[in-house]
Amino acid sequence: MIQKQNIAELNQKFENTSPQEVLQYFISELGNDIAFASSLGAEDQVITDMICKINPKARIFTLDTGRLFPETYTLIDKTNKKYGIKMELFFPKNDLVEEMVSKEGVNLFYNGIELRKMCCNIRKMEPLRRAFSSLQAWVCGLRKEQSVTRTDMQIVEWDETNNLIKINPLINWSEADVWNYIRENNVPYHVLHDEGFPSIGCQPCTRAIEKGENVRAGRWWWESPEHKECGLHRRSK
Repeated sequence: MIQKQNIAELNQKFENTSPQEVLQYFISELGNDIAFASSLGAEDQVITDMICKINPKARIFTLDTGRLFPETYTLIDKTNKKYGIKMELFFPKNDLVEEMVSKEGVNLFYNGIELRKMCCNIRKMEPLRRAFSSLQAWVCGLRKEQSVTRTDMQIVEWDETNNLIKINPLINWSEADVWNYIRENNVPYHVLHDEGFPSIGCQPCTRAIEKGENVRAGRWWWESPEHKECGLHRRSK
């Protein structure tokens, strides 16, 4: 079993290895006790391609918040068909959504950080906790250069919030690395990337960015940069 105390050793082990080698190791070691949490972004599509080439039966899931872009659903279907997989979908609990919307309104997230975090918690974090309930580790597509909140992240981390090992195989990749891989391997990607959306989440909380803006500038654009996380990647100090 891979444990919290192994993290420093694992980061040293993978310091000069490829993302594929990182994924191969953890998938082989943990089997169904590890899963990839995909948001269908460019980085996540790269990881999906890598995982399916290693083991097409490895677990991949996504969160359907009920507020996704139509193009996101199209990509889920296209990805499933290309790789011959069935991506797991986790939905928010309808009673929690109904109570929140009845009390705070359908677009509550524009009315303050706390209300936005409430929406993220109900639509994303609660389903994520259910997805994590049977896991020892999870994989995600974070990169250091995406945000000021991610610059000191490592390949292997301890997710204190969820009590799991967290693996970031692309953490040191550049945006150019991601798109070179997509082109070279014919990886299906989100069509909104071609319309100025480098980071794509829920439809009302995502906009296209202007030239020169940070890649995360289009997410919760009405908030300051240090607040631009939904809770999935919160770290202990």
